[in-house]
Amino acid sequence: MSNQATEAPLQGAPQMVQRVAFWSSSSNARMGQFFSIAHRALTVLGVAALFVLGLMFFNPDLADKLISMSPFSDATEESPAADANNVPPLAELMSPASPVATVTAIAGAATAASVQPAPAAAQPMTAEERQLLGTPRQQKLVTEWLAKRYRVASDAADMLVSASYLTARDIKLDPLLILSVIAIESRFNPFAESPMGAQGLMQVMSKVHHDKFQELGGIKAALNPVANIRVGSQILKEYVTRGGSIEAGLKTYVGAAEMANDGGYGVKVLSEYQNLKQVAMGKNVSIYTTATVKLPPAAPAVSATAEQAKPAANNVASAAGAKPKAEEQLAAL
Repeated sequence: MSNQATEAPLQGAPQMVQRVAFWSSSSNARMGQFFSIAHRALTVLGVAALFVLGLMFFNPDLADKLISMSPFSDATEESPAADANNVPPLAELMSPASPVATVTAIAGAATAASVQPAPAAAQPMTAEERQLLGTPRQQKLVTEWLAKRYRVASDAADMLVSASYLTARDIKLDPLLILSVIAIESRFNPFAESPMGAQGLMQVMSKVHHDKFQELGGIKAALNPVANIRVGSQILKEYVTRGGSIEAGLKTYVGAAEMANDGGYGVKVLSEYQNLKQVAMGKNVSIYTTATVKLPPAAPAVSATAEQAKPAANNVASAAGAKPKAEEQLAAL
């Protein structure tokens, strides 16, 4: 009896070992299947993410829609403007409390232009003025593109674009060039100030050009968007006229008139200028586009020795020509 009692567990031991081995092998197989499924899922998610990123890059409108669907989009866009400097609303600056007739008139015209870009005026506009003012559709396309590219509120972008167009009409300068300078100088931040003292949308040196602000309320109006656009545009127009080209005017505007180059400033402005031209024509330009204008090829450097060799060669040639004359004179003697 005792032998049977001891043999029974011994006979069941191999079965227990087989069951344990089966369970371990099955668990290993299940873990392998789990990791395989997880690996495939991560691969699919990675490919899908790359596809969505590529689609967002080539279709900016879709990216804006996806961003607008985020519950944090409004907070992230509004908080920097509200918390950065505690500055007053842009609408108050567009209609300043100080009774300055010129700025108030321009601000009122800018607000009216945002509602009706081509109001009936007492004096009919010339063909050049109509071309500079553009069509309502062109202004709308430019406004929407700039608002998306530089994360500016639609109402603020509308006022700034309208003010730029009206100023351009008055001083006979392309409004898209004005907007391009604003984009590069301040990225449409009306409160931007540089350590050198440049202020506002067009980074005007108010202490240097204080005379141009006299009719607009003095240099304290430098941070007024409309006044800043007007004075900055006048300065730019003077430099372009004096330099004879947009490139020369931009080089002087950035303060590099006496330097060999402007550090790429002109290329940036002209690139944005070309982008805005394409946008105004109704073409689809990505808001993430980079510079499209390239630097002109550098002129081959001419060494001083080569320049000095030219007059030396001329002197040798003249001396060679003079030698026969001297021999003729000796023969005559």
